[in-house]
Amino acid sequence: MSNAEYDVVIVGAGIVGATLACALADSGLRMALIEARVPARTWPADSRDLRVSAITPGSMRVLHALGVWRNVVAQRAQPFHAMQVWDATGDGAIHFDSADIDADSLGYIVENRVLQHALLERAERHTNIEWRCPESVTAVEFGDAQTTVATAAGHTLRARLVVGADGPDSGIRALAGIATHGWAYAQSALVANVKTARPHQDTAGQRFLPGGPLAFLPLTDGYSAVVWTLPTAEAERLRALDEAAFARELETALESRLGRVEQVGSRACFPLRLLWAEHTVQARLALIGDAAHTVHPLAGQGLNLGIMDAAVLAEVITDARARRKDIGALSILRRYERWRKTDVLATGAALEGLHRLFGSSLAPVHWARNAGLTLTDALTPLKTLIMRHAAGVAGDLPRLAQL
Repeated sequence: MSNAEYDVVIVGAGIVGATLACALADSGLRMALIEARVPARTWPADSRDLRVSAITPGSMRVLHALGVWRNVVAQRAQPFHAMQVWDATGDGAIHFDSADIDADSLGYIVENRVLQHALLERAERHTNIEWRCPESVTAVEFGDAQTTVATAAGHTLRARLVVGADGPDSGIRALAGIATHGWAYAQSALVANVKTARPHQDTAGQRFLPGGPLAFLPLTDGYSAVVWTLPTAEAERLRALDEAAFARELETALESRLGRVEQVGSRACFPLRLLWAEHTVQARLALIGDAAHTVHPLAGQGLNLGIMDAAVLAEVITDARARRKDIGALSILRRYERWRKTDVLATGAALEGLHRLFGSSLAPVHWARNAGLTLTDALTPLKTLIMRHAAGVAGDLPRLAQL
């Protein structure tokens, strides 16, 4: 048993929690980074993580500013320069190209384990960040001047601020008594890595099918990551098929745009849900990433929202420290909550609207959405505005996300 004093305790060392630790690394604050599960730090060179993310240019700026992005690219990351979106129920389609917003790319597809490893490696270089893993939190007591965190190993940690970055089933959020709202979708994301006969040409694709969107995301060495949203029973059926049968179903769903599916790796299904915390801060506590909000994955924005949460909270904390303010005071933390609220709510509402629009089986809705895709593709200023917001380079950006 031991007692330890910190300025900030971050619970959850996934990508978002590790981003916050790196963003605060030069602040002089003493931090503990707690993680219950030992993360993957090594893996076979020919293996690929089933969990991948589309990292936007805005998130790339944050990771570059933290000195992490170069390491990510050196390990394995695939840029995509264009994106094609089309509807299975009509001829509506829209094409996005990075050249339209004077960008080198629309983003990168990165394996989650690669990004987490790069962040943790960076964090471990700083003596003011104490890595505590595996360690799990069992109790939290919020006081006027500090928060006391108890762990399963019998340790007691005290800090001026605790940050919950421990995912959608956040234990910190539950221990703090913060309610959540939302619902489970009757859908799961079926994920797989495949190799196709035709090259992906650095282009991401998304086809809206009646059961949900099918996304093809380009990976290195001619592979593509599949994220196929389906009713849960159908997702499980496809997951259980042998490789040849699954390849045939996938080729049909993608209209054979990338030719024959030549190789199929392992597959997994993840249930989908919408969730948001009733509030993301209280005195001595802040929630970031999936602990604060989860959104539908159809546009790949969930992780990018979390990275921006971390960048904004880091700025709020460092600004408060520079002014000799209490970094755990509710008045300080509300700045973070207000700053992120508009972006998170707008993104969540837009994704929910798209989910409902493309999930409708009504004929008039089919016509309207196909006409909308075609019209948007023809309206260059509107399409450019959509791309800039999706890229995370518009709006009220934190310093780490600015050029």
